[in-house]
Amino acid sequence: MTMFKDNASPKRCSGPAAISRAIRRSLATAFVAIAACSAPAVAQPAIWTVKDADSTIYLLGTVHLLKPDTVWKTDKLEAALNEAQDVWLELPTTDPNAMAGEMMTLVSQYGLSPATPLSNDLTPEEMKTLDEAAKLAGLTGAQLNIFRPWFAALTISTAAITHAGFDPASGVDGKVEAAFRARGITPKGLETAEQQIKVFANLSRDKELAYLRTTIDEYEEAATELDTLVESWSHADLATLEDIFVTSMKSVSPELYAALLTNRNANWAVEIEDMLKGKGVTFIAVGAGHLIGDDSVLAMLKAKGIASDRMQ
Repeated sequence: MTMFKDNASPKRCSGPAAISRAIRRSLATAFVAIAACSAPAVAQPAIWTVKDADSTIYLLGTVHLLKPDTVWKTDKLEAALNEAQDVWLELPTTDPNAMAGEMMTLVSQYGLSPATPLSNDLTPEEMKTLDEAAKLAGLTGAQLNIFRPWFAALTISTAAITHAGFDPASGVDGKVEAAFRARGITPKGLETAEQQIKVFANLSRDKELAYLRTTIDEYEEAATELDTLVESWSHADLATLEDIFVTSMKSVSPELYAALLTNRNANWAVEIEDMLKGKGVTFIAVGAGHLIGDDSVLAMLKAKGIASDRMQ
């Protein structure tokens, strides 16, 4: 398959490289790192409410990694966190030791492919570039050779972003989780670790390879490329976020769009509908891409007759 570097805008891009770019940006809504180079001193992320007679649900769109000095807890957000008696995340960390063991098992099952090494599909020149990129993760191209393409790409992109100073411990989701655990409230998960990994692992080999090729071609630019994304998140610029998260992927790969956003959003909308059958105040924090666009969680709730209001 012929690959090319696509420098077009998201609305005009097409072809394998565009699809891989869409994969990389959209995986950020699951658990791939999203970060910023120059977020404002105090971020003002968008937050919505869904209510009925005896229930209030706050929905915050998040980014999963930030630089440690990013300030994003506004007064209204702090008030919502303190009011809530329950919290739902995409995937809580639960017990770190148990999670590490589970992830090792899942990676062995879904992330490794010794019988089909990357060198079967990558050119010698691409393997050389892979080796250079792998150094950021303290690995070599030979060690990554038995990885499935999606896992090799994720390893490199995460290493590139953390190498630039972005920290998962500073991500919004982790901070939200810590705030509730400090109050003795155990977070609940909208998905399992296996479900999240399958978002990657169920991609076709061609899409995995497209994702990997773009990653090794552009990994040095990863932090800069994500600057616009988090700056837009910080200012609650929903139009730009929709263009970054939704428009590009939906136009170049409807199947991928369905797997990464639409299908998951539909599942979560059902969960939220069920939450409204109870009572009390609940806080939900999910990747920002899930709350934007015509197929967002909020749009799916609206189709069910459940309105959401943006907090001002």
